[in-house]
Amino acid sequence: MTILSLFFRRVPGLVALIASVAVVMALPASAQQQQNMQKYGEPDKEKTPAEKAAEKEAQKAYERSLGNIPAQKTTDPWGIARGDTAAPKDAAKPATKTASPKPKAKNNAMTDTKTDSAAKQ
Repeated sequence: MTILSLFFRRVPGLVALIASVAVVMALPASAQQQQNMQKYGEPDKEKTPAEKAAEKEAQKAYERSLGNIPAQKTTDPWGIARGDTAAPKDAAKPATKTASPKPKAKNNAMTDTKTDSAAKQ
């Protein structure tokens, strides 16, 4: 017996296996094609009075739930970068300018050592 004769003996079984796998894979797709589904362009089905009442009650409950939400305060994501909300307070004041005191120079140990070493040279 050759290798080809062993292979061709198994071919009908392989064909049957591949065909059965294809059928099993096609079943979920055929289950999704419902006959009672509304197609594009079809008019809406008429609702029963019970469905209309349930929809109206759901809309009222939604409106009531919106009333339960507390008012949100405005957020300022760049407030930290600007500081303590100084911009709105300054805008409310008149445009008078006062002279602010100049900051005094601080003596750092690093600047003193640099000036000492520069003086020695």
